[in-house]
Amino acid sequence: MAIPNLKASRLYGVFVACGFGWAALQTYIIHSFGFLWFTSTIDGLLSAVLLSGACWLINNNLRYYQPGKGSYINLFIWVVALAGICAAGCRYLLPLLNTDPIFVNFVIQSLTIRFFINFLAVGWMAMISLLWYSQLDQRETMKRKTEAEQLARDAELYNLRQQLQPHFLFNSLNSINALIGFKPDLARTMIHQLSDFLRGTLKKDDQQQVPLSDELAHLNLYLDIEKVRFGHRLQTEISCDSKCGAALLPSMLLQPLVENAIKFGLYDTTGEVTVSIRGEMEDHYLVVMVQNPYDPQTSRPKKGTGFGLRGVQRRLYLLFARNDLMETYANDNIFTTIIKVPQV
Repeated sequence: MAIPNLKASRLYGVFVACGFGWAALQTYIIHSFGFLWFTSTIDGLLSAVLLSGACWLINNNLRYYQPGKGSYINLFIWVVALAGICAAGCRYLLPLLNTDPIFVNFVIQSLTIRFFINFLAVGWMAMISLLWYSQLDQRETMKRKTEAEQLARDAELYNLRQQLQPHFLFNSLNSINALIGFKPDLARTMIHQLSDFLRGTLKKDDQQQVPLSDELAHLNLYLDIEKVRFGHRLQTEISCDSKCGAALLPSMLLQPLVENAIKFGLYDTTGEVTVSIRGEMEDHYLVVMVQNPYDPQTSRPKKGTGFGLRGVQRRLYLLFARNDLMETYANDNIFTTIIKVPQV
């Protein structure tokens, strides 16, 4: 509210300055007709006071009431009425202040011109006020719309992140349940690893973006859990450019990509599978590539239909308003997912 009040104060300051300028100009014009400076000054000041009052009324009215498209005739009537009141005020008040017959006759003879001048001045004031307050209302509307869109975007981002938790948690609990009977030590280890992973996830809930080094450290906790589930079948290779360790990316962005790679790489095969994660800087983008082998006879990687890929693409769009920050390829039995994160 402070900014609109400041702008309104500036507007009123302009009004006052224009009022004094108008009084000085009319005083000079009246004096040019041969009247004394005192008489001219009285005429100029009274006319300026009446006109300023009319302008204040029309401005104040438009401040609280914006006419619709079909209501401009009402504004026109207001302008005509206020111009007539100003002219009538000059007609009956000036003779009381100066009874000189020549001056009184001059006032009566000039009423038509005074009315049209007042009409133009009040009309200009009405148009300026209409534009001014319309812009203020439009800015307030855009501000409310932007805030509503931001709230909706934040809510959707939060919802996307929350959907990752149960999906991964259920898989881990199922694996723990399977290990309890014949490998209790591994089950206990997996419980500790799952606890560390979830604890780290809770710490990241309030972080919009994190350095790549922190994201990879958290990702290693997830990979340790998956290696307990799949044993020697799951191998990982992580390599990053020395320049990209401090680059920022949305927190928990890589985990669904790696989960998708494990799903398509290990679920339909029985041999060892290597999931590779590579990061590098290209211009002002952090580029992360996740690759995994797949069996084209049993998998459908070209569709990329898992929630992980859809969720990542949606998050990138919500954060950066771009749909070209994630790409997927399937060549030579290798499925590749590439994401680009702009660095501000």
